[in-house]
Amino acid sequence: MVYEMIRKQMAGSVPYATHTGVELVSIGDGRAEALLPDRPEVKNHIGSQHAGALFTLGETASGGAMAGAMAPVLLSVRPVAANARIAYTKVAKGPIRALARVDADSAALRATLEADGKVRFDVAVDLLDEGGETVATMAVEWHVSKKRG
Repeated sequence: MVYEMIRKQMAGSVPYATHTGVELVSIGDGRAEALLPDRPEVKNHIGSQHAGALFTLGETASGGAMAGAMAPVLLSVRPVAANARIAYTKVAKGPIRALARVDADSAALRATLEADGKVRFDVAVDLLDEGGETVATMAVEWHVSKKRG
């Protein structure tokens, strides 16, 4: 399946995400899931997951969702995460899961890309602890343009 190929390709493509231990678990049409294991290397001074590691988790999941939405044209585009907002709502202990989604219609986004040569859209991300409690919410604005040249 095309989404699994994208996931495997993306899995090792961002060295910092690999360094933090973030794993891209799944990708679908405008959807993705990523996991941040509970590791001492990414904890903060109070023993919870470090804010930077949580941000990396959310950004990684958002990239997966963006890639899923752009799957049919992914090799011909240049995606850039242009803006991100995160709200930490609860101390993040244990492994954390990020669920990312593109709320816009993927086909409509690709149509805008085809017509205008570029498209901008948000990816919403919920970061959840093992109990399913939200520890952070995030929005990443992606700018996707056709490759030049």
